[in-house]
Amino acid sequence: MSAPTTLSIDVSFDLICPWCLIGKRNLEAAITQLRSELPEVDVAVEWRSFPLIPDTPLGGVPYREFYIARLGSPQAVAMRQAQVRAAAEAAGLTLAFEKIETFPNTILAHRFVQFARQHQGADAASALVEDLFSRYFLQGQDIGDPLILREALQACGVETPGRPDALLRHDLPWLPQLSQESFGSTGQGVPYFVFCGAFAVAGAQPPALLLQAMRRTLA
Repeated sequence: MSAPTTLSIDVSFDLICPWCLIGKRNLEAAITQLRSELPEVDVAVEWRSFPLIPDTPLGGVPYREFYIARLGSPQAVAMRQAQVRAAAEAAGLTLAFEKIETFPNTILAHRFVQFARQHQGADAASALVEDLFSRYFLQGQDIGDPLILREALQACGVETPGRPDALLRHDLPWLPQLSQESFGSTGQGVPYFVFCGAFAVAGAQPPALLLQAMRRTLA
């Protein structure tokens, strides 16, 4: 049996999860290495929405207060953020937790990602995922704000109907609802990578491990 010419990778993710951004960078590094080894293999990445805390208020909640309540103390938050920063720096990222003021509800953002996929394909969806990660973790923007989401969509070259000043959180008939097929499948949290529906890797694993999974899938 010959090896597949296309390697499909489904990635379950949420935009509020810094480990998902780290996992994205590690995946990109692994794909770059794979392409240098096997340039004949096409790699197709699909981003599967997996909102971690879908019952977050639509307007979001104060970021610092949310994590203090979740982790128990400012000291615990600082320790967790130091751990994440170290992993991010190893992946070539400098996270700006200090800029984030709002912990957002990401349901609307995931609907925008699905809109990009439906109208311009997987590459547009991937570009929007990258843009939103950057806005949240590097620039501290509120990615639950529909105006910021629309700005991100247009920055990725995807036009939206209607006037910007008419964009209301509950007045978006042109946006798709999150369909079941767009959702990731994971009992392991996020990020969660599935290669050709055959092999799965949980967590923001280093590029070498992701590359190993790719090679195994193609073998």
